Amino acid sequence: MSFDTPAGTRGTHQPSGRAFRWVNKLMARRIRRKGGGTFMGFNALVMTTVGRKSGAERTTPVGWFPGPDGSYLIVASAAGASGNPAWYYNIAAHPDQVRIEVEGRTIAVTAEQLHGTEREQAWQQITTAAPRFASYQDKTDRELPIIRLTPRPGQELPL
Repeated sequence: MSFDTPAGTRGTHQPSGRAFRWVNKLMARRIRRKGGGTFMGFNALVMTTVGRKSGAERTTPVGWFPGPDGSYLIVASAAGASGNPAWYYNIAAHPDQVRIEVEGRTIAVTAEQLHGTEREQAWQQITTAAPRFASYQDKTDRELPIIRLTPRPGQELPL
């Protein structure tokens, strides 16, 4: 299970700043209130990671796609930025300390970056469902990481 995607040398500006954090908080509240939902045309969940440096919990709304055996696929696209989003590095540092809020449930998950054929199959599924991800890939020279979030057995947590 390796998280090994380096930053690229070209890409769009990575969203950040006070306004971006405010929008993320607003989206997370909306997803929680509705017990799930959509964002920009695809399913959305709220992901909580542990900061790789700070050790503090960090919450981020992300789009997801159905994976095999009840797993969730997410893409560390950062809208085609040259760098990976901060949550990618948090997951890499603590892949077993991730939880998601989706469909009105909180679920402890294990994160794994997909590689090779597995990644290619997932990429095909994702870009068919949401073609915007192909345009994000065109904007950067890094390969956009695809992460599979697999529920840990018996780890559904109370809301």
